[in-house]
Amino acid sequence: MLQPRTICATVVLLGATLVTAAAPAVAVPATATAATTACSTGWGSGGKSATAATTASVKDVRTGRHDCYDRMVVDVPGAARADLGYAVRYVDRLYQDGSGRHIPVAGGAVLEVRVTAPAYDPESGAATYPARAGAALPGVDLTGYRTFRDARFAGSFEGETQLGLGVRGRLPFRVLQLDGRLVIDVAHTWAAAR
Repeated sequence: MLQPRTICATVVLLGATLVTAAAPAVAVPATATAATTACSTGWGSGGKSATAATTASVKDVRTGRHDCYDRMVVDVPGAARADLGYAVRYVDRLYQDGSGRHIPVAGGAVLEVRVTAPAYDPESGAATYPARAGAALPGVDLTGYRTFRDARFAGSFEGETQLGLGVRGRLPFRVLQLDGRLVIDVAHTWAAAR
């Protein structure tokens, strides 16, 4: 036999269930339920530089795609982070150091990348990076990239290597100095993803 308290508790629970079932559904914003990638765009598009130099040589230039940016990596094995000097800035046209020759670079904007490391052996003068002035960077395929459009070798002159990076437009970028490599990231957009 049921006790009066058990009957009363059952009625209260049944009433609460009916009220909950009758309440209108409330939509939960998608941002609360799904994780999204927030992309930082606080990098800016102004020129960036660091004063330093190394005698370690450029051995390779490679690129990669990420959720928020496209990346270029200049490999300089043996160079310490503090010894990797650079100057990266948007230019109207890319001109080769020494000769002043115009190097055409495709894209809506051109980033000039200067690394204070030679692309040759300082003692013998032998090339350490197999690129030709004015030509596309060897082994770099930019098919499917959201931001990068073209990557050209301008040359290596007086211990400094010069590259041209064609991008979709004047987008924010950052430069990271790491042991043995210099990293240039160019954002896909100015606005953060939501």
